[in-house]
Amino acid sequence: MERQRSAPNAQNELKRIDTRLAWDARYREFLCELAADKPVVTCGDFNVAHEEIDLKNPGPNRGNAGFSDEERQSFGELLEAGFVDTFRARHPDLTGAYSWWSYRFNARRNNAGWRIDYFLVSQDIADRVTGAAILNEVYGSDHCPVELTIEL
Repeated sequence: MERQRSAPNAQNELKRIDTRLAWDARYREFLCELAADKPVVTCGDFNVAHEEIDLKNPGPNRGNAGFSDEERQSFGELLEAGFVDTFRARHPDLTGAYSWWSYRFNARRNNAGWRIDYFLVSQDIADRVTGAAILNEVYGSDHCPVELTIEL
């Protein structure tokens, strides 16, 4: 698998959606292969807000890169393959919890963000997660850190 810092962005008008979905399928396969032998923890910028609760303005963003039906479904397939979104598992109804904000329109100051950075764990260790947080008080880029506390 080619090293990449984050999941590919589907870009404007979803012009790279095929590349994105192919990457998702391969990454899902890779994680499943790992999980067959050992517990898995993966973290990063997945470039998708999975559910409406995961971004400030779902309506106008529906169909855009990062919130297209295709990307959301593909991320759901990763969860269905046996991986747990640790933050949402611990905070199922928490709104306003975002890990990325555009540099435009004072998005961070207005908390008009997206939750696109995740810690996922394989189902076999999900019960060992004792904490999951978004450290939105940390500045330094358009993302903030996400945190996982797990007892292994």
